[in-house]
Amino acid sequence: MKNFHVDDVMTTAVVTARPDTEYRALVDLIVGHRFSAVPVVDDFQRVTGVVSEADLLRKIEYADAAEPRLFEGRRRRGERRKAAGRTAAELMSTPPVTIALGSTITAAARLMDDEGVKRLPVVDDLGRLVGIVSRGDLLKVHLRPDDAIVADVRRDVLQAQLADGADGVRLEVVDGVIDLSGRVERWSAADRIERLSRQVPGVVEVRSSVTYDFDDRALYGPGTIIVA
Repeated sequence: MKNFHVDDVMTTAVVTARPDTEYRALVDLIVGHRFSAVPVVDDFQRVTGVVSEADLLRKIEYADAAEPRLFEGRRRRGERRKAAGRTAAELMSTPPVTIALGSTITAAARLMDDEGVKRLPVVDDLGRLVGIVSRGDLLKVHLRPDDAIVADVRRDVLQAQLADGADGVRLEVVDGVIDLSGRVERWSAADRIERLSRQVPGVVEVRSSVTYDFDDRALYGPGTIIVA
């Protein structure tokens, strides 16, 4: 089964900043392109940090702030220091949150959620920037046409798992929603094709009314995980 990777959906023409790019130029980049952040790269195209809208807003947030207090926390001190910065090197967040070329879109979605970011620079094994992937890019997989989903499910799920029995299952896809019906030999086969169909890129939901001749759940001990 084909898994979609960041390579399939990322943007390769990436707008970047240099460590010496100044504050106003960074604002122009982010506002002008309607980005939430831009990666900062060195002379070898390695990602050294990311400047976000939040990083730039520190200058506004602390514009009228009083002098730092004696027991001010580390985070606040860091934010105050950024507010005084003038270049990308002084303003950027480090280490950068990046994702490796070849990673799945599932891994990218989890990383974005865990780190609370909207865009991920995509890097090669030397840390060089090769693209950028956004939340919107990850959603592109759900623009796949229904006939492409039908072809994947038929080939990679039904035929791969049921062989000659694949003809006993009817498959319909409308707007990414799969309807499976028909009859197979075992409960485990019906369960497996339903679970694997959910993993096909672009699938929104799977509704299955597939019946079976033999309930083989009793053959598996409690807590057994049935894998494809």
